[in-house]
Amino acid sequence: MADLPGTVGFVGLGRMGDPMVRRLAGAGIAVRGHDAVPRPDLADVVTLVGSAAEVAAPVVVLMLPDSGVVEAVVHGGLLDALEPDTVLVDMGSSEPLRTRALAPVVAERGVTLVDAPVSGGVKGAVAGSLTIMAGGPEDVVGALEPLLALLGRVRHVGPVGAGHALKALNNLMSAAHLLASSEALLAGQRFGLDPEVMLDAVNGSSGRSGSTENKWPNFVLPGTFDSGFALTLMLKDIRIALGLAEATGVPAALTARTVELWAEAAEALGPDADHTEIVRWLRG
Repeated sequence: MADLPGTVGFVGLGRMGDPMVRRLAGAGIAVRGHDAVPRPDLADVVTLVGSAAEVAAPVVVLMLPDSGVVEAVVHGGLLDALEPDTVLVDMGSSEPLRTRALAPVVAERGVTLVDAPVSGGVKGAVAGSLTIMAGGPEDVVGALEPLLALLGRVRHVGPVGAGHALKALNNLMSAAHLLASSEALLAGQRFGLDPEVMLDAVNGSSGRSGSTENKWPNFVLPGTFDSGFALTLMLKDIRIALGLAEATGVPAALTARTVELWAEAAEALGPDADHTEIVRWLRG
């Protein structure tokens, strides 16, 4: 596997999976794809199959919403269809403790589980500029790197489960500074400051963040709120991060309050809201 595999299985052809399989296919890889929602528009890109079990290949990628769906797919026929020495790559935002528990179960069948969640959203998936946080055996992650590099920047962050832990913690930081940045920028607007002037100044100062450099100028100020990452998924991830903090005994008062605020926003905005729409909720 030091080179690109000839065939890759892929389960989950949604907002993130779609551009990812397009990049893999564009590199000459034969992709067998499956999604719970039929995707006939991808028929000229991947070989669409009728069940997750039919994607079986030397490398199988899962781009699914949470650990519950991952476990249902794995135990719902996929694992039985995989050959020994298959590498199963969970690139969604799963729960790290459940990922660690799943790894020895699939290992009994000779399958190696790697968690490789991503940051960068749909825009990063299209551009192949995702940050990929990979957890698993170093040699296996190293062998996967040429494949994953088609999708973005690969970082081996530790043993299995480490990728999912870091992704949740990354999104906690993202969620917290989007709230703080937005409260500050909205206060500045009501005081009479121009938001573009504020952003220009802040982005050359110590208050800058991914929220001020990317989310506000690209999704909030234009009023599109279309980053491609759902508010409910952000809430799921930061709840995972809060669980990690509690499990490790780290004081997490700010984390807990951040989760509370995002939960309030999710209830008010509904299940289809983009995560950047939390600014609309803050505006009232």
